[in-house]
Amino acid sequence: MPEGDSVHKLARRLDRSLLGRTVARSDLRVPSLATRDLAGREVLEHATHGKHLLTRFSGGVTLHSHLLMDGEWSVTRPGRRLPSRLLPDVRVALETTAGTTAWGLRLHQLDLVATAEESRLVGHLGPDPLHDDFDAAEAVRRLRAAPEVPLVGALLDQTRMAGLGNLWANELAFIIGRSPWTPVGEVDVERLVTLAARALRHSALVPGAYQVTTGTGRRGESHWVAGRQRRPCLRCGRVVQMVDEVPNDPANRRTWWCPHCQPGPLRPQR
Repeated sequence: MPEGDSVHKLARRLDRSLLGRTVARSDLRVPSLATRDLAGREVLEHATHGKHLLTRFSGGVTLHSHLLMDGEWSVTRPGRRLPSRLLPDVRVALETTAGTTAWGLRLHQLDLVATAEESRLVGHLGPDPLHDDFDAAEAVRRLRAAPEVPLVGALLDQTRMAGLGNLWANELAFIIGRSPWTPVGEVDVERLVTLAARALRHSALVPGAYQVTTGTGRRGESHWVAGRQRRPCLRCGRVVQMVDEVPNDPANRRTWWCPHCQPGPLRPQR
């Protein structure tokens, strides 16, 4: 699932193919945007806020996309197209005058707004650790505002701090040594925010560090608990546990933890 570091790296990849290029043909395959045309506009910037991608064009227009669980962007070289099996998933096609084409697939949230009005779409989000003006104190304040919320649920709430997805939320809970269901008000929130910001920036900006949480990229050892259910904990050797998402509760996705290394409340009863 895309997280803030994923979207940041995607933006930089799209920069290499689209930045400064002029759109020759656009195709927005969602009913609300089907008649809109971006042809003739120059791609000025790919900005991100958390998991949101903001493609800014000349003339003060922004294309907003959110990848959710399975969305993606792909770029083809001049004269090349996507495999035919992927074409039904295309929601956006942006062909530039240089011949490169960016394809947005399975984009469940797609908007076209005036750049000056982007806040209508992302203004509710919390501070983003990948922004130069990241406000750590504001992230701490927002996390503390509801101290009873479970740790992982609080980290997944994008209105508190933007960019942390399920992988990072579970890994951070392990790193600070607390159960995922510990009320966030019972942890050192300043330290938590500092660790989260440092981890996300390291993952997004350092070559070879993408979503490696243990410090080693060796196969099967890059994460402390995420994806390691029924396998030995890399720290203590006990078995890592996993509980599936709670139906109809987006704040409780699949959760991994080591009961020995992460003392605190046990998983909720169903």
